[in-house]
Amino acid sequence: MGSLSIWHWLIVLLVVVMIFGTKKLKNMGSDLGGAVKGFKDGMKDGSADAPAGPNAQVTGNPAAEKSTIDVEARQKS
Repeated sequence: MGSLSIWHWLIVLLVVVMIFGTKKLKNMGSDLGGAVKGFKDGMKDGSADAPAGPNAQVTGNPAAEKSTIDVEARQKS
């Protein structure tokens, strides 16, 4: 049981094309590319909005600085 040869990969590719069709594979590829591009753009925008470092302080209203919500857990009986 060695690695798969080029012929094995060609057969797998042929089966995938026969099952899904070239049009559906093209649409899936473009959707995946658009999702990756959107993710990269979101990461760029998110890093511009983030504070400069892990110890960066937020100035302004002290009530607005509270970023966590205290919640009391209840047990089901």
